[in-house]
Amino acid sequence: MCGIAGWIARRDIGLSDTTAKAMADAIAHRGPDGEGTYFADARSSDSNGRWRIGFGHRRLSIIDLAGGAQPMIAADGTAVTFNGEIYNYLELKKELQALGAVFRTNSDTEILLLGYRHWGDGFVNRLAGMFAFALWDPIKDRLLIVRDRFGKKPVFLYRRDGLIAFSSEIKAILALPGVERRLDREALGLYFAFRYVPSPRTLFQGIEKLGAGQMLVWDKGKVAVSTYYVPPDTQPRADAPPQADPVAEFERLLDQAVTRRLIADVPLGAFLSGGLDSSTIVALMARRLGKPVSTYSIGFAEEQYSELPHANLVAKQLGCDHHPVLFSTKELIDGMADATRFRDAPVSEPADLPILLLSRMAVKTLKVVQTGEGADETLAGYPKHAYDRYASLYQAIVPGALHDMLVEPVINALPYSLRRIKTAAASLGQRDFTERMIRWFGALDAGEQAALTTVPRPAYQAPYDNPDSGALRRILAFDQTVWLPDNLLERGDRMTMGASLESRMAFLDHDLVAFASSLPGKYRLNGLTGKWILRRVAEKILPRSIIERPKSGFRMPVNQWFRGEMKPFITDMLGPNALSRGFYRPGRMEARLDEHMQGRQNHEKLVWQMLVLELFLREYKLAV
Repeated sequence: MCGIAGWIARRDIGLSDTTAKAMADAIAHRGPDGEGTYFADARSSDSNGRWRIGFGHRRLSIIDLAGGAQPMIAADGTAVTFNGEIYNYLELKKELQALGAVFRTNSDTEILLLGYRHWGDGFVNRLAGMFAFALWDPIKDRLLIVRDRFGKKPVFLYRRDGLIAFSSEIKAILALPGVERRLDREALGLYFAFRYVPSPRTLFQGIEKLGAGQMLVWDKGKVAVSTYYVPPDTQPRADAPPQADPVAEFERLLDQAVTRRLIADVPLGAFLSGGLDSSTIVALMARRLGKPVSTYSIGFAEEQYSELPHANLVAKQLGCDHHPVLFSTKELIDGMADATRFRDAPVSEPADLPILLLSRMAVKTLKVVQTGEGADETLAGYPKHAYDRYASLYQAIVPGALHDMLVEPVINALPYSLRRIKTAAASLGQRDFTERMIRWFGALDAGEQAALTTVPRPAYQAPYDNPDSGALRRILAFDQTVWLPDNLLERGDRMTMGASLESRMAFLDHDLVAFASSLPGKYRLNGLTGKWILRRVAEKILPRSIIERPKSGFRMPVNQWFRGEMKPFITDMLGPNALSRGFYRPGRMEARLDEHMQGRQNHEKLVWQMLVLELFLREYKLAV
């Protein structure tokens, strides 16, 4: 796990070799164990001269501590800077050795160099893991930049005439001379809808994301971006019965995914929430390791929000070396500036902060953790997966005008204790599929955004949306291509790497995901029960109370904190001197804040969104 940065530029751009190091130094937290640079001249040229390549690297040493330094250069001069882990590198190494490849290290990084040389660009389809890398081929005068299938590892891009720069985080690109810090107002319009900015945009004008499952190729001065992987849920499947025992095969593949992610030359453990996903991962880790798993859990003094009792129960049953951590408003306020800097964006959810604190605690004894991330998005674990099937029926019974005039006001008047009903009714009323997906987890629908803000909402179309794939697969495809890479995985990467900790996600093993997608829908969503097949596996290894526990999500008592200890902080941040004030219609922001603080409505999601946008603008001082 590391931080990568670099560029390919015409010499007339004037980038010095120190620029690659400056970019890498900006993300030193991603790799405190080592650093390196690499430079080479391309043979290509145009009317303004030849091109030059520069790589910067910061290393978090996980595998082959002595021999895995980067950038790594092969005997033929091919060079790579790599962030991530290739979990099947030992299997691939045997294949390559049979083809005559000679390895000089025990590092998974070398697989990229020799795999590319023997198999070409298609070698990325053989990789099992999480990865973002740039590979320079001096023989073909060619640069390849690749991001893994689900977007676990980030790649940001900056392009202008004569220059392509890339990095693991935006702050490394901001270290380049001539890069302006200017707000992208269209991206801001998307932020108000989603609470985060979907690919390929960012809030920085001119800086974009390479999409999950994509590769960029610079070939003798020409640039092309292509997609090498699309989640299988984007396509329809025949509803045929499975050939083998699906529960047994799912258990085998999940066990394989967890076992693959135990490869490390450093101590590793797990984050344990006490929910179904992380508890199953820890149980399988314990079975494989044959010794106590080091686990970390976070909770709150407000017992109705705390998951610590559930985590303690699982940890005790599995014999874990368990470390519970309490989180309060002090940790929230103290950590917000750091979290903003790590994310290079507004902190989309309060849960980012507990993950950062948990990572800082865990890294005192560990360098790697496994987590339960990705189970909900691949196995239908959210309530919306069950409810959204009834959108057409609801809309047939309740015409749009009736929903807007009658249902919406009633929904708004309901107490926050009925938040799931409020969210479901508001979402089901959205006729457009993409708008409905945004509404399930977003903060503002199009009408609310127009009423509250002065920022236009640009048109947005979900990538790979296929209405023929079926109701469940269609919503899972959205989760896997939008919500997961651009919010949850971005959060997980930035908060853990902000503490120099690597996180691994077995539920996003592409073989496991492909198998789950190949099954009839009932194996994931059975009636109103999500993650049905995972529950059948968990029955063998977890307490029944954990398996039958209703999904609650990771909720924090921010509603109470906003009205209590955090009220002065919020009042100050969103007061008359707020940099974001011009984005709201006169009096509208104050009205929403007043409704929340007086307890007439719960706008905690919106208040958080406004607060962290203000923090982001103050931290980065973007020109509007």
